[in-house]
Parts: sequence; structure tokens; C-alpha cells
Amino acid sequence: MSLVLDPLPAAVLPAGVRARHQNNGNGLEMHLLEAGWEQPGRPLLLLLHGFPELAYSWRSVMPALAQAGYHVVAPDQRGYGRTTGWVADYDGDLSSFRMINLVRDALGLVWALGHTEVAAVVGHDFGSTVAGWCSIIRPDVFRRVVLMSAPFSGPPPRPVVASAGERGGRPLAEKAADVHAALARLARPRKHYQWYYSTRAANEDMWHSPQGMRDFLRAYFHMKSADWEANRPYRLSGWDAEALAQMPTYYIMDLDRNMAQTVADDLPAASAIAANRWLPESAMDVYVDEYRRNGFQGGLQWYRCQTGSQFTAEAQLFAGRTIDVPAMFVAGEADWGVYQKPGDIEHLQGALSRDWRGTHLVPGAGHWVQQEQPQAVIEKLLTFLAGDA
Repeated sequence: MSLVLDPLPAAVLPAGVRARHQNNGNGLEMHLLEAGWEQPGRPLLLLLHGFPELAYSWRSVMPALAQAGYHVVAPDQRGYGRTTGWVADYDGDLSSFRMINLVRDALGLVWALGHTEVAAVVGHDFGSTVAGWCSIIRPDVFRRVVLMSAPFSGPPPRPVVASAGERGGRPLAEKAADVHAALARLARPRKHYQWYYSTRAANEDMWHSPQGMRDFLRAYFHMKSADWEANRPYRLSGWDAEALAQMPTYYIMDLDRNMAQTVADDLPAASAIAANRWLPESAMDVYVDEYRRNGFQGGLQWYRCQTGSQFTAEAQLFAGRTIDVPAMFVAGEADWGVYQKPGDIEHLQGALSRDWRGTHLVPGAGHWVQQEQPQAVIEKLLTFLAGDA
């Protein structure tokens, strides 16, 4: 992407929220939503979205946070929306999408906005991973962290090297069982969505799905929300095929189906769409327009960086580092994302965090918690920011 697009029009934004561009000093013209900018000197809140979302996903919480005295900023992250300066070429260089560079994007934006620190970085879904890395790498800047819907697992463990006198060396880390082969051998053969998202076919499957962009996104958002009655998540016993296959097919997919096919049967009825208050058709228009123009490859590059190993050695520079700033986790009570990586939520609340302030599962919300139940999220954030969470 190189052409700078106009910001989102005011007509699609809540009162008190504006859209504009800001160069982040790391190669991007970042499109961002902003509230509370009128008064200088306000503490900054940085809100980082996930997949397949946008800065727009924070629209319902931004005005109240600004009214509480904060400068609230939500950017379209690298690979998304109206931010430009990135290239989503499947055969191109992935390095700009690696986590440490995404932290550089966030830090550069903070500086470009005239701030030297952030009262809290709040990340949802894949944005939770970026927020977690922000707190690991620059705790002096990112003074608090809120992780939403996806528990941050922390830096990878240090490499295991050969002892003196040994020939060669041991693997960098203990190898996990080949869960992917085991999933494919199940009586109902399955595959993990993150590794599917890392394939060449994934973008085309979703971008030009037979049902069209609107019906694909509507069904995808619906299936991962509390509106889909089958979402009744629970802790899994471990990272093995039998345990993982207990999750819905939007996480552990049928082996012979792509994501567009996976969600197609669960498109809500027209009456349910008309009654939806957290994602009305006017809001869906924004998502449809952005993804119809860009496709999904920009966001899918993030998954490729995570499922591959080419950037593990760099990330191991931070092996053993903990989250030392105040931290909190918020998710929907009906969100399978809390448990999709067995052990991560327990690790986050325990060894990884030195100043844990609470885990909050919000009733009436699935994966899109800040959209489904914005008032509950606002209350949790403001209590946390006040130091009483």
C-alpha cells in the first residue's frame, strides 16, 4: 500500500472522535481514530486492534475514556485499513510484520503524537500480543498494559545449547508434538486456523469468497460472538489433537474446508442482523469497505510471522523477561480465545506478570468484547487506570 487514503468520514464515527493520519517514523502513514485531543497534556491511552478488525473496532469505548480525561488513540495497525506504507506480498519480505517491528510502530506513533509515555496500552486479539511485547520491551514508556481476549504468552524460552564436549547441539527448545499431523489423523480430520491463515490460499479464500465480503464477515463476527449459542468455552487439558478438537471449527477447522466455507452455514437470519445493536449494518459497511479494498493478507502476514521460526532468535533476546508494569486481562465470558492455547492464561496471571491486577470475563460477550459490551469494558479500564482493579 502506498497511496494515502482519506481518513474515515466523520459521519461513521461517534461524536467526539476524529480520524486523521500521522507519520510514525517507522515507514507508515498511520490512519488513526482519536478522542480527547483538544486539551494538551492529557495522559495517552493507546488501543491496538486485532484480526480482522480496525481502529474502528474501538469506536464504542473511546468517547467515555476521553471524557474521563485521557487522550485516546486507536490506529489501524500495519497491514490494516487506511494505514499505508506496508506491502502485503505473500512472496515478499515478512520482516516488517514481526512483533518487534510492530512495537516500533506503536512506539514511533507515541513519540510522533508528542508523548513520552503511555498511561496504558490496551490490546485486543492479536493487538494483545503487540501490547504484551510493548510492556516487555519498553516498560518505561508503556506504564500499564491491558490484554484482551488473547492471553499473552510472553517471550519464547532461551535456546538450549550444547554442553562442552557434546557434538552438535540440542534443539533451540523442546519440540512440541506434531499436533498438526495428529489433527489430520482424527476420525473427523481437522487443522489449526493459525496455520491455515499462514497458507497462500487463505487471503483469496476470504477476500473473494463465494458468499461475498459482507456475508463472510457477518458470519465470522457472529460465530465468535456471544450471539452464537454454541460458544460455551472451558479450559482444555493440553496442547494435543484430542483436546484442541473440542474447540469450534473457526479455531480448529475441518481439514477439507477453508474459513469462508467454515462460517457460511452460520450466517444469522435477516431478522437477527436487523436486531443486532453492537454490529449494525452501518458499522458492517465500514469493515466491508476496508476489507473489500485491501483483502486480508496484511493481517495474515502477522500469523505467518508467528507460525514460522524465522524471527524466534531475535525474540529470544527477551527470554526470561516478565511484565513488570500493572497488568489486567479482559475477555468475553463466551470467548474461546481465552483457552485456545492451553496454559497461557495461567502463565500470564502467574509467572509472567509481576503486578497482576485481575482477570475479568464479561457476561454477554464473546470474542469482540469491546464491541459487544463496551460499557463493561469502559468500567474495567477506568477502574484499572485508577489503580483499584
